[in-house]
Amino acid sequence: MFQGAAALSMDAKGRLAIPARYRDALAAASEGALVLTAHPHRCLLLYPGPAWEPIRDRVLATSGLEQQASLLRRLLVGFAREEQMDAAGRLLVAPELRGYAGLDRGVWLVGQGNHFEIWSDEGWQKQQEAIFALGDQLLPPGLENLML
Repeated sequence: MFQGAAALSMDAKGRLAIPARYRDALAAASEGALVLTAHPHRCLLLYPGPAWEPIRDRVLATSGLEQQASLLRRLLVGFAREEQMDAAGRLLVAPELRGYAGLDRGVWLVGQGNHFEIWSDEGWQKQQEAIFALGDQLLPPGLENLML
């Protein structure tokens, strides 16, 4: 289970040092293969390979003639890259993915259960502002009675 948000610095080569608290769990869940891809909200998704495979398969099973399905396939599968952490626990983020998500030096790694989102500092700040702007209307249908 991946949860929590961590502010990270990307080096000049586009590498992120995965925090030690996530490294072992991510390595175990990934069986050596990590997948980075684009998200429609202009962040990146980081999945352990086995968690990504059913999502990829479901997206690929959609009709190539349906426009929305094709667009989603081009985004999720078209940007998907298999990566591995190096011996120092760093993950290389390809230039095209960095450009898509607007990643520069300051980035955020945000746990989402079975995967992570990777946000630019600016993108993450905008997400927080959107949360605050919703106020009492934050809970979507089905979670109205959520007790925190």
